[in-house]
Amino acid sequence: MTETVQPGQEVTLEAASEEQTGTGVKKRGGGDPATRGRTTIADGVVEKIAGLAARDVVGVHAMGLSRTFGAVRDRVPGAKSVTRGVKAEVGEVQTALDLEIVVDYGVSIVDVARAVRENVIAAVERMTGLEVVEVNIAVGDVKLPDEEDDDETRLQ
Repeated sequence: MTETVQPGQEVTLEAASEEQTGTGVKKRGGGDPATRGRTTIADGVVEKIAGLAARDVVGVHAMGLSRTFGAVRDRVPGAKSVTRGVKAEVGEVQTALDLEIVVDYGVSIVDVARAVRENVIAAVERMTGLEVVEVNIAVGDVKLPDEEDDDETRLQ
């Protein structure tokens, strides 16, 4: 709807940007609020989401390739990180992930990798709205039943 402005009539920018809705309520701006601005998501945010989702899968013992180095690093105050073993490359609408995992002995590595992929993709896409184009998984170790967990006694 176009209005004609008469000479001497004041028109404010605010009034010009309002439109009448069917309910009689005036709406400001133009278009959907979701299109007014940009949201960026840091790589670290996606890495945290993916790391937590991967750890939730039965059969994943740990994240990262070196459990010994990770155990030492985790004992340093403030050094423990849910992003250990996770690398994300985040674009505007897509992301790709690389995961390094340690699996428990006796589980099917193929099944664990599939479950990790599914869980990570679901969590990242649901929470960020980004399309996950790939999840690469490197299995770097197998936790044997007789191995001590992170060998606390040797590190003391």
